[in-house]
Amino acid sequence: MTEKLDAEKLDLDHLRQWIGRTTEASDIVTAHLVKGLRATLFQEIGEPKAGDAAPFTAHWCLAQPVFPMSQLGPDGHPTRGGFLPPVPLPRRMWAGGELEFIDALRVGDESKRTSRIIDVTVKTGSTGTLCFVSVEHVVTTPRGIAIRERQDIVYRDMSGTPAAPAKAAPPPPVAQHRESHMADPVLLFRYSALTFNGHRIHYDRDYVTKVEGYPGLIFHGPLQAAFIVELAAKLRGGQPPKKFIYRGLQPLFEGSEFSVNANDNGASAELWTANTAGQPTMKGTATW
Repeated sequence: MTEKLDAEKLDLDHLRQWIGRTTEASDIVTAHLVKGLRATLFQEIGEPKAGDAAPFTAHWCLAQPVFPMSQLGPDGHPTRGGFLPPVPLPRRMWAGGELEFIDALRVGDESKRTSRIIDVTVKTGSTGTLCFVSVEHVVTTPRGIAIRERQDIVYRDMSGTPAAPAKAAPPPPVAQHRESHMADPVLLFRYSALTFNGHRIHYDRDYVTKVEGYPGLIFHGPLQAAFIVELAAKLRGGQPPKKFIYRGLQPLFEGSEFSVNANDNGASAELWTANTAGQPTMKGTATW
């Protein structure tokens, strides 16, 4: 069992030395990738051709870091250090972020992602010590900037299961627009494959239940965000929001129906994913 760490034991000054570090990576938007991502997002697959637009969050599938098996930790992530700071907390999750859509990624594009660590903070929450790492990404193509992004990663202790709600959940919010799908293991595996994500919480049920203490496989944060962004674009005839700010609220687990929801307010929209009980698991605001 990993020793429980409190905020005082984290060397924040050391971790903050990673602020300002940058890295670059490039990749090609292929027709095969676009086809696979469309299928995973329950879209019409078709036969993507050069110049066809990719799904709006296709950049999350591009230029993902590749490490040898010997450099992976017990959770399937690369061992700590390198570009991201070596936070000594075992659980790592995608907490949320902000996206600015400027230009579409298209089949045949050579994309480049420039990443920079912009902040490292430590907080104490109901489940213990939390360390937040914020990373800024700029994705470009030969036409210029396509996407600006801030990604927030949270690290937390392995101190048992997440804290249960102190009181009964409120009534589920009512949505003007709603789509529903099944969160099954194949969907999660497909997205892990598309993003070259080895994090075992998404496909290894023994690991996620017996080691991390969750009741089942966990739905990817970026996959939830991808569904939300695609629904936001549908509200405007296929036009993505200029800006989308989102954050995770609670884990979404496999094995049941989930929904993607929206309330359109004109210049903006409130969107969220929800579990089978209708309780929001990720929410965001889209503005045009």
